[in-house]
Order: sequence, then structure tokens, then C-alpha cells
Amino acid sequence: MRKLIFLAVTALLALPALAVAGSPPSPASQAAAVKQCTTERNANAAAFKLLYGTLPNRSNAFGKCVSKLAQQNEQEHSNAAAQCRTERSPDPTAFAAKYGTGAKHRNAFGNCVSMKAKAAAAARVEATINAAKSCWTERKADLAAFKTKYGTNANKSNAFGKCVSGKVKQSSS
Repeated sequence: MRKLIFLAVTALLALPALAVAGSPPSPASQAAAVKQCTTERNANAAAFKLLYGTLPNRSNAFGKCVSKLAQQNEQEHSNAAAQCRTERSPDPTAFAAKYGTGAKHRNAFGNCVSMKAKAAAAARVEATINAAKSCWTERKADLAAFKTKYGTNANKSNAFGKCVSGKVKQSSS
């Protein structure tokens, strides 16, 4: 009986620690990330593997992409919720009319968050695809110069990722 009580108390104390450490992305964020990674991979499979793969043969690129984008989707969802709260606060009735459907507009907040998060994710994916195309072209022109310009580690193998990341940040500024 003491062991059972001890285990129950230990489990209850561990729950807040898990919440603080960060929760895994929601199934919706994971599903959206799979679609986004598929879109990126279909744009240029070789560039996709260079961008996300970490193994020597880059075979883990898709899983790394899904993991990264699912986290970004969660962040975009949080940002969208904050934006919708701000937009709703001055005039809740106008907000409900703008985003809600049905007679009582009860789903207005959810629709707002969904629209804003999807738009942010689509813009991010589009920016990544465009940056990857640009970097791929630059890399094909002169590999050695490309690695020298963008690579930061000892063997400059991270050049493609650094190039894409820099161009995505530049386009969102």
C-alpha cells in the first residue's frame, strides 16, 4: 500500500515537470508537417535531403523535416492564437461576424487561429522552397565557392542548410 501511494504521489509530482519541459507537437501539427515536408521534397528531392538529412546518406531527411516543422507549426499556432485574441478584444461582435459561421458564430476564434496559422505555415514553406531553389542553383554553379561562402563547420558540409536558412530569414524580414 505504501508503494502504491508513493508511486501515485511521484507520478503527480512528475506531471508539472513534463509540462514545463515542453510537450510533443499535437497530432494536427504532425499531420500538417507531413504535408509540408512532402511539398518541399517534391520540389527538389536532392535539395530536400541536403537541407534536412543528418546521416551520411541523408536517409533521415523526411523524419527530421517532420520533427522540425511540427515544432514550428506549434509555435505558429500559439502566435496565431495571440494575434486572434488581440484582434477579438476591441470588438468581439465584429470579430465573430468576420470569422464565425452558423447562427451564433461560436467557432470564430478557432477559424481565426486556423486561418492565421495555415497562412504562416504556407508562407514559411514557400519561402523555404524558393530559398532552396536559389541555393541549389548557386551550389551547382561552383561547389567550392558555395561551401566557402556558407559553410561554418570544419568540412563546410553545412553550407546548404546555412544558405537556405539565411535566405529564408532574409525573405521574412
